[in-house]
Amino acid sequence: MEDDAPVIYGLEFQARALSAQTAETDAIRFLVGTQSLKFDNQIHIIDFDDENNIINKNVLLHQAGEIWHIGASPADKAVLTTCYNKTCDSRVVSCAAVWRMPSDWETGSHESPDDTAHNPQTLELLCHLNDSAHGNAACVLWEPMGDGKRVISLADNHALLWDLQESSTQAVVSNTATLEGKGQLKFTSGKWSPHHNCSQLATANDTAIRGWDLRTMSQIYCIENAHGQLVRDLDFNPNRQYYLASCGDDCKVKFWDVRNIQEPVKSLEEHSHWLCPSLRIFQHMGNKV
Repeated sequence: MEDDAPVIYGLEFQARALSAQTAETDAIRFLVGTQSLKFDNQIHIIDFDDENNIINKNVLLHQAGEIWHIGASPADKAVLTTCYNKTCDSRVVSCAAVWRMPSDWETGSHESPDDTAHNPQTLELLCHLNDSAHGNAACVLWEPMGDGKRVISLADNHALLWDLQESSTQAVVSNTATLEGKGQLKFTSGKWSPHHNCSQLATANDTAIRGWDLRTMSQIYCIENAHGQLVRDLDFNPNRQYYLASCGDDCKVKFWDVRNIQEPVKSLEEHSHWLCPSLRIFQHMGNKV
């Protein structure tokens, strides 16, 4: 690929957070969040010109801390969420917030902020999604088919349903669910289902996958030992409402019919490394499963 500003994530920039900007309908665009303990962290806005095979990059500053999860609003291309680490009273805490991109960011620099000749713009903080009673935020999930007014945050063993108000400058917890059991259980990832009027959520904790009814915030299924090691990510088939995919540290991708959770419908074991988060499995499989 031709590229005016080539970037290798993991070498030049440490990064584990990636999100497609689905609200952008005129371009193929992704958001990448960096992790740095030494410098201000950044949101990289990656545009792919498929006609000319060119990648362009814009940079916005995320000065709140190193980014562990990023989510783009499905309704407003200028709005996004991040989960990030910051130091507070000599300890590291994980926080979540809603941000807005500057209205004129597309006229800004395509260079790294390390280049002192340019002054990248900074994200505008809209509101925090932190509730001190519910622990550290692991990820934030947007309602997939909504108007951009509802999100779910997973914090330790709690799932919090938030209503965004006043142009997303305020957030109110409208309901919660708690992961109960032996030991110190924590959510590691989740996926909001686009089916059933967006009333269901799938979550991962350790090697288990659980389904939740958001109308009652109650558990509706549990796949114990879904993977041999940590479940990294989940994805729903956008065309088949009962089909869920999972990937994990056991180097496997599994496909499930949540109506019958005794065995996976299909299991792929060709990988030699753990499967990374934000892998949109059904898009790669062409929705065949």
